[in-house]
Amino acid sequence: MEYSPEFKKNFAIAYLAEEYERLERETASAKSAAGNDPDLIQVAEEDATRARERQAAILLEIEQILAKEKEEEARPLSVVLELRAGAGGDEADIFAHDLEGMYQKYAENHGLKTRVIDDLTLEIAGSDAYDALRYETGVHRVQRVPLTEKSGRIHTSTASVAVLPIRAKPTVEIHPADIEMEFSRSGGAGGQNVNKVETAVRLIHKPTGIDVRSSSERSQQANREKAMQILSAKIEQMREEEDARKHAAERKAQIGTGDRSEKIRTYNYLQDRVTDHRLKESWHNLPKIMAGGIDDIVGALRLAAENGGVGDASVPEDE
Repeated sequence: MEYSPEFKKNFAIAYLAEEYERLERETASAKSAAGNDPDLIQVAEEDATRARERQAAILLEIEQILAKEKEEEARPLSVVLELRAGAGGDEADIFAHDLEGMYQKYAENHGLKTRVIDDLTLEIAGSDAYDALRYETGVHRVQRVPLTEKSGRIHTSTASVAVLPIRAKPTVEIHPADIEMEFSRSGGAGGQNVNKVETAVRLIHKPTGIDVRSSSERSQQANREKAMQILSAKIEQMREEEDARKHAAERKAQIGTGDRSEKIRTYNYLQDRVTDHRLKESWHNLPKIMAGGIDDIVGALRLAAENGGVGDASVPEDE
């Protein structure tokens, strides 16, 4: 790594840059003062050698600090969970909201901040939020008797979850010309309008057809910025899914593909059991799990990822 005067502009390494330049000046000054005196020249060379060693150590320290900064910059500040009802009609919509409540309670149990960005779109802020929830992406399936079912027949419904990392600096560049923007009023509970002006923002990315809506912020500008963050994350996820499909032969070294169309988990109420099909593992006590008690599941998935991944998430026919 070579030294750059630009290092002095970074507060985290400015003191190291100043020390590097001080050593440079002292070395040049000693060399100039030595003139043609052999003894002084030898002393100056010895000092210069020590200075170069110290400068090399400084550059190594600067490199480590910058690498850590880059890693922290890439680390998600928060995560957005986008839930969608799948097959199953009203029961699927109820299940999607049940999952939203489960994640909200999990976040609350761990001291993570949550806020609703839009209907079934939840932001969870915290340095560990993405690492904890990143493997929730996929189709979640529920098997239970709906409250509206009079005959006691078991229904199977689904809801999909997309987990989107929100970073300080988006990894995807979006051209303004590729975005179509719409504004509307932010609705509150009971159909009431929280704002009399159009603060809710909907962004449509024309090249991909991806659309995002944000209505939680108080101003149109703030909702636009939040929607842009989510849009960037969704485009990033789309590209990652495409890349995963290209390398489908390597799936056994992964926890699925991270694709929200992949069935990953079944919540069986009659058997009081949750089964993650990627881990081929089950947990009981559904009331506790749906109340945010998913720590064991999250922990098992993180451990599997650290140990090289698991097989695919194929679902047995009788499951």
